[in-house]
Amino acid sequence: MNKRIQITGNVQGVFFRKNAQHKAHELGVRGWVRNEPDGSVLVEIEGESQAIAAMREWLKQGPPRAKVEGIWEEDGEVQGYSGFLIIQ
Repeated sequence: MNKRIQITGNVQGVFFRKNAQHKAHELGVRGWVRNEPDGSVLVEIEGESQAIAAMREWLKQGPPRAKVEGIWEEDGEVQGYSGFLIIQ
């Protein structure tokens, strides 16, 4: 299962990407996270459906300093990621 999720709100400059990486490792989710020029954060995740669901729930809240205002997601094709990276 693969999902691409965009998170909007106060989500840059609050350690969102680093915390997302920690949560992904904890849940066994693979993929990547990056800041977007429009101030949002984009995440592509894949893994077991239960892990994806748990990661999605975490993304709706984010880390303590984040203020998530919106979340958009779409299904994607499995890419076969081996870890979870912060990309630029």
